[in-house]
Amino acid sequence: MPVAVKISAVEFQGKEFLEGVRAMLQETRLNPCYLELELTESVLMQDAGSAAPALIALKAIGVRLAIDDFGTGYSSVSLVRQFPIDTLKFDQSFVREITAGSLDDTIVSAIINMGKTLKQRVVAEGVETGEQLAFLQRQQCGEGQGYHFSRPLVAREVTRLLGRCVPEILA
Repeated sequence: MPVAVKISAVEFQGKEFLEGVRAMLQETRLNPCYLELELTESVLMQDAGSAAPALIALKAIGVRLAIDDFGTGYSSVSLVRQFPIDTLKFDQSFVREITAGSLDDTIVSAIINMGKTLKQRVVAEGVETGEQLAFLQRQQCGEGQGYHFSRPLVAREVTRLLGRCVPEILA
C-alpha cells in the first residue's frame, strides 16, 4: 500500500533532502514505488530550475511524485508539462462547489480529463458528501480523499480500519 508524505518547501530545498530520502528508503526497506512525495505548486515554483533535477533524481530511484493542491497556483499547466509528475491532487476548493452549478464543475472535469490524458492519477481532495462523490465518479475521477470517507485517524485506528476493509493487507 502506498504511503504519501507531504514535503514542505524547507525540506525540499534542503541540501541533504535527496540523500535523506535514499537513507530512509534503505533503513525502512520500503520499495520506492510505494512512496509518494506530495509537493505543492508553490514549493515547485519557488525555484523551478533546481526543482526539476531533484524531481528527476527522485523518479530515478523509483519514488512517485504528486502535485498537491493542484489548481491553486499560477502555473499549474506548465508544472504538469515541465515536471515528471505521477499524481494530480486537485484542491478541495474546487470540490466544495461542484454540485452547486458553478464553473467549478467544468474546471474539475477539465483537470480530471487532463490528468487522465497525461496518464496521471487524479485525486480529488476534500470530498465531504455523497453528492460530490457521485459527481466525481461520473467524471471518472479515480480517487478521492476527505471526510466523506473518514475523519483523520491515529495509527492504531488506521490499522483497525484497514483490517476491516482489506484484511489481506494485515495478514
